[in-house]
Amino acid sequence: MNRPDTPQPVSMAEAVIPIASLIALVAVSYYLFGDAGAGGPNQVALVFATMIAAFIGWRRGHSTADMREAAIASVSTGIGAIFILLAVGALVGTWAMSGTIVAMVYYGLQLLSPNYFYVTTAAVCGLVAISIGSSWTVVGTIGIGLMGIAYNMGLDPAIAAGAVISGAYFGDKSSPLSDSANLAAASAGVELYAHIRETLLTSIVALAIAMTVFLFLGRPGDFDASDKLAAINSAFTISPVLFLPLVVVIVLALFRVPAFTAIFCGALAGGLLAAFVAPERVIAFGGGDGVPAWLAVLKGVWLALASGYTSATGHATVDQLVTRGGMASMLNTIWLIITALAFGGVVERCGVLDRLIAPVIARARSAGALVASLVAAIFTTNVVTADQYIAIVLPGRMFKAAFARRGLAPVVLSRAVGDSATPTSALIPWNSCGAYMAATLGVATFSYAPYAVFCLVSPLLTVALAFAGFRMHRLEGSSATSPPGDPAEPSVHP
Repeated sequence: MNRPDTPQPVSMAEAVIPIASLIALVAVSYYLFGDAGAGGPNQVALVFATMIAAFIGWRRGHSTADMREAAIASVSTGIGAIFILLAVGALVGTWAMSGTIVAMVYYGLQLLSPNYFYVTTAAVCGLVAISIGSSWTVVGTIGIGLMGIAYNMGLDPAIAAGAVISGAYFGDKSSPLSDSANLAAASAGVELYAHIRETLLTSIVALAIAMTVFLFLGRPGDFDASDKLAAINSAFTISPVLFLPLVVVIVLALFRVPAFTAIFCGALAGGLLAAFVAPERVIAFGGGDGVPAWLAVLKGVWLALASGYTSATGHATVDQLVTRGGMASMLNTIWLIITALAFGGVVERCGVLDRLIAPVIARARSAGALVASLVAAIFTTNVVTADQYIAIVLPGRMFKAAFARRGLAPVVLSRAVGDSATPTSALIPWNSCGAYMAATLGVATFSYAPYAVFCLVSPLLTVALAFAGFRMHRLEGSSATSPPGDPAEPSVHP
């Protein structure tokens, strides 16, 4: 085997092999294990695909040490997401023990109806998300409560998860407080509020389409929740006080406190609330025999943070609702994110994405085709690198010159990036976003993806706008589309 001494570009065939291998291995995993694939088989598939990519990189002149460093660097970018996952697991455990989750379900069963549950869910999540700018925080707090309501109403959890995610990503994409919106604007060199004005157009239309779909998916008929409400009342003392941990998280998010800190403070608030409103429940859960009461309470809260809460009320419905959470419950998802990011780091270092995307840019013959190529490149990057932030920055950087050569204003680029990178990240099981949504809501990514209507429609809308020539703003002094490969780049007006 002739192996070069210095790194060389990969061929198209070599670039396709690791991507095709990953898709084939995950497809086989899903066929053999179904939704349980996320519990280990998908991670094994990612490790095999990483080894294939590393071999190709080695064959093209990269050292094993170089690829190891690339994998480590890529995994390090996901540390923030991993800590947020641990915080959410802790939050779910203490909120289950304190009664916060039960309170959300209790009041939701009285206020909501199966007829309009899905559409209301999307609207509520959208409103909260646009206020705080974080889809992860919304899903990890009110999203959990809404899923509990859906289960108790006998509704389809996949559709309910799709509604939660649709609303959450509407806010994440459209809020000036969103880190992904800020990053999309910055990657294209666009002022934030100019970017928000453009993405809000597609966001509102996409959310309207999603809510129309969810309205038709509502299950008509009467719903009697009296038996479930009675079971909850017999096990928990329900009052608005139980919403205090939720208020803590939302207030901290509004003050732009980092997501991990806000969510973990919410977890601690849940444990503190449980210690005050139901110390006997905390002591019984912790099994604090032979130790002082205060230490037994500490043990129970500590255990709920670490391994989740296990309910033993004797009511099957209630026990199923609140037996959950703990940092330990997120370990499979963290394993998935680590292996996915390692794969992404290796293929990026080998130049796989550059090799796949460059010919696509060259073949785009119209502004519409260029935007469609960008959207496809963003989705591919989300698949390959498992990270929405890389999917925002990398394709945006690679397509920036091509958009300028066509005389398109940077805001057209930022809109296409914003409409595509963040929403599609939730549709990929091994992407950090898709893994987080599945772990937090308890529904596999492949199950909820067909119902995450907003995430599906948003990138399609931006492509449709481009082909229709609607709001395709041009650079100052540019009146015609430059042919591909034209080196002349118009100057951007102030």
